Amino acid sequence: MALLQISEPGMSTAPHEHRLAVGIDLGTTNSLVASVRNGIADTLSDEHDLHLLPSVVRYVSNQEIEVGYNAQQASSIDPENTIASVKRFMGRNFEDIQNSSEKLYHQFAKSELSMPLYKTRVGNVSPVQVSAEILKSMRSRAEKNLGGEIVGAVITVPAYFDDAQRQATKDAAKLAGINVFRLLNEPTAAAIAYGLDSGSEGTIIIYDLGGGTFDVSVLSLNNGVFEVKATAGDTKLGGDDMDEAIVTWLVENAGIKNDDIDHAAKRQLLQQAKEIKEALTEQESVVIKINLNSGFSWQGNLKRSQFNEIITPLIDKTLRPCRQALRDSNLNKTNIDQVVMVGGSTRVPLVREKVGDFFGKQPLIDIDPDKVVAIGAAIQADILAGNKPDSELLLLDVIPLSLGLETMGGLVEKIIPRNTPIPIVRAQEFTTFKDGQTAMSLHVVQGEREIVDDCRSLAKFELRGIPPMVAGSARILVTFQVDADGLLSVSAIEKTSGKSTNIEVKPSYGITDNEIEEMLKSSFDYADEDVKLRKLREQQVEAEREIQALQSALQEDADILLNDEELAKIKASLTKLIECKQSDNAILIREKIDELEKVCEFYVARRMNRNINSAMSGHNVEEFK
Repeated sequence: MALLQISEPGMSTAPHEHRLAVGIDLGTTNSLVASVRNGIADTLSDEHDLHLLPSVVRYVSNQEIEVGYNAQQASSIDPENTIASVKRFMGRNFEDIQNSSEKLYHQFAKSELSMPLYKTRVGNVSPVQVSAEILKSMRSRAEKNLGGEIVGAVITVPAYFDDAQRQATKDAAKLAGINVFRLLNEPTAAAIAYGLDSGSEGTIIIYDLGGGTFDVSVLSLNNGVFEVKATAGDTKLGGDDMDEAIVTWLVENAGIKNDDIDHAAKRQLLQQAKEIKEALTEQESVVIKINLNSGFSWQGNLKRSQFNEIITPLIDKTLRPCRQALRDSNLNKTNIDQVVMVGGSTRVPLVREKVGDFFGKQPLIDIDPDKVVAIGAAIQADILAGNKPDSELLLLDVIPLSLGLETMGGLVEKIIPRNTPIPIVRAQEFTTFKDGQTAMSLHVVQGEREIVDDCRSLAKFELRGIPPMVAGSARILVTFQVDADGLLSVSAIEKTSGKSTNIEVKPSYGITDNEIEEMLKSSFDYADEDVKLRKLREQQVEAEREIQALQSALQEDADILLNDEELAKIKASLTKLIECKQSDNAILIREKIDELEKVCEFYVARRMNRNINSAMSGHNVEEFK
């Protein structure tokens, strides 16, 4: 039997041809690109043999844009047009940035879609455009090193990037002319690198502390299967915060006044803080000399012990998500076989010390923590490009926050729970609340709380054309599909009529940078309260359903089936339920529902008999056999 070799659209089908694919670590502080050559995955260097590319972009003119070291060096002399740490602003909106307590080193404008725009000499540019410039440099470096055009890339993102941030990353890649095979969580990329390079098996913690984000993941590695058991983190915590803490120390100890700190001075101090941090990873103390453009000068000394005191609160902040990830995976510290350190900020000795103490074992630093994510992405890209058709690698990533729909009473019905492996398709049936309902509003939300107001709204759409039926008769199947990149699409179909609708969830670039962390934290803090509130809302919804159904029935045939005394008795019980419906006592509401149902038992029986008699009128028994 002849076998056909099938390839992706646009790819050659020649079995001997090695397709050029890369992994890109688009980092907050630095970015890297890696590829598999001669069976070995490694990062690619520039013409100066430098592997790291500072994630800094400077807009010199409409014809000239600098990316990397040149832009970084010019940041203190041209701060308004030099953009760093753009990753922190991906997927966020203008209002979020304006209301944030973090220090801003740029002037922002607001776009029509509420996306923040950096003000530069060449005009306003978005975080997506800035990131695209970094990705263009990565693509150019790769094609020079590999000697040809790349067919695609795996780009890594923090595990806690939400849908808006992931979509912004894909948009930046598209703008840079890069075909994205998939977005890959950074901790998962590290697991791929370590799992394939060292043949590790067991339960592993990936502790990823980069320049601007922190992730911790619990992964199970077994027989080529990489499964993320749980993930947690903080999207606004990293080496940048250590730099900020050092700047604060410098300002206080050097006596720098606000008048001396303009944009250029801020950039200069941040750059010096970064150099101090890096020096103290190797030295016990460092001499500091500050000379600002305002004429202010100061000389001092910072010891590693002082530096450790400055950053201890930040490192301790990373341990809270570590505890949470262990709880979510139903594991304790003794179940962990290895701890892998990822991200440049894990070079800080105190970070390694505290993480080692927390988990009770020496962390692994076999692979350069700056390179490990890009190397893992390159391995995955090589497989997705079709260069390893016999690969047995199975990658199971997870969804970071539960996805669901709003139901009556403002409750959340979770369709896909958090930490579910992706890609995933889940479906659930819903029905109508009112008689004759011909449309249904679908509200897609993300979060761990029981009430819609406490979760994040992702999208709203409507299903129309539902045949008018008695409440509860319609059967509406809602399907949630999350692809390998963690992006969501939702569809709904009414089964009897075939009416359908769907939506790709592409939220506007509007999400607070710590919203995911807060969602998870609040789900634990308010767990008991949420359970009680859900029970209350469920009873309130049930009460409303009983009230509407009874009022509709009374209007239809009360004058036929009930005498005045019976009607008065039913209305009295109905009034009691209406009066207590909005109380905060779920037990009381349930009691009044039960009382009303008991009072109405004879009425329900009469209605049923009447309907049966009506249906049988004019027919003989033989017709119903």
